[in-house]
Amino acid sequence: MATAGRRSDLIDAFLEMIAAERGASKNTLDAYARDLVDYVAALAGAGKTPLQARAEDIRAYLSTLEARGLKPTSSARKLSSLRQFHRFLLAEGRRADDPAAILEGPRRGRSLPKVLSIAEVDRLLDVSKEGLDDGARPPAERLRTLRVAALLELLYATGLRVSELVALPKSAARGEQPFLNIRGKGGRERLAPVSAPARRAVRAYRALLEETLPGAAAGPWLFPADSASGHVARQAFARDLKLCASAAGIGAARVSPHVLRHAFASHLLQNGADLRVVQELLGHADISTTQIYTHVLDERVKAMVRDLHPLSDD
Repeated sequence: MATAGRRSDLIDAFLEMIAAERGASKNTLDAYARDLVDYVAALAGAGKTPLQARAEDIRAYLSTLEARGLKPTSSARKLSSLRQFHRFLLAEGRRADDPAAILEGPRRGRSLPKVLSIAEVDRLLDVSKEGLDDGARPPAERLRTLRVAALLELLYATGLRVSELVALPKSAARGEQPFLNIRGKGGRERLAPVSAPARRAVRAYRALLEETLPGAAAGPWLFPADSASGHVARQAFARDLKLCASAAGIGAARVSPHVLRHAFASHLLQNGADLRVVQELLGHADISTTQIYTHVLDERVKAMVRDLHPLSDD
C-alpha cells in the first residue's frame, strides 16, 4: 500500500487549473488531491516522479488498487484523475508525452456540461456593468467593474479557455479587427471572433486603466494585475464571476469561466452552427472532444422534424 505523501508543486498546479477553468468545488479538489497524492507516493516508492512515470508504472499502480480492496468505480475515478493529471502535464509542457493516454479502464458515460441559458448569460452581462455610469464611484471600483465586464464579454464572445483569456497581450485591444489570433494548447493557432460589444467593453476598460494606472497600462498584458504572472489570475476572475452570478440570481455553483465557454459553444449550435466550426473556435484538436455538445444538435434535429416535416403531429 502506498504510504501517505504530501502534495507536490505539480499537483498544486493541476488543482489550481481545475479550480479556475472548471469551477471545481472544494470536495472535488480534495478528491483529486487524495488520488494524486496516493499515486505520487506510490511512484516515489518505486523511485520515480510523475515526470518520469511510464505507462507500465501507472498499470502497476492501478493493479495494486484491487488488492487494497477498492471497488471498480473507485479505481475508475482514480484512473480518470491520473489521465487528467498527465494530460495537464503534457499541455503545460512539463512532459513531452502522455503515458496515461493508452491506458484503458471501465467505460463510463460522459456527463453533459453545465450550460447557462441565453437569458441567464444576458443577466450576467447586465449585472457586470451595473454602476458604471455612476461618476461618484471611486475610480478603483469603476476600473474593477469595467475589467469584469470586459472579461465576461470577451469570454462569451470568443469561447476562450480562461488561461488564454487572462493572458491576452495588450496588442489584442488594438484596432477594430473582429478576430483575435490565439495560440492555444499544443501551440495550435486559431482565430477567435470578437463581437462589437466585447470590443467596446475592452476599449472602455483600457481607457480608464490608462487614465488611472498608466504604469500598469504600459505593461504587456491586456488585463494587468498585481500578481506573480503580471496579469489577472484565473482564480480572481472566477471569484468575480461567481459574485456576478449571485447578484444576477443564478446559483454561484452553476457558474465558472468554463461554464461560459460551454455556453458559447452550446448557443452557437442551438442557432445553427456546424459542429466542425465550433471545434475550430474552441481549439479542440479532436472532434470527439466537441461531441459532448451533440445533445444540442439532437434537440435541434428533433425540433426541425417536429416543425418542418409534413406528417408530424399538430
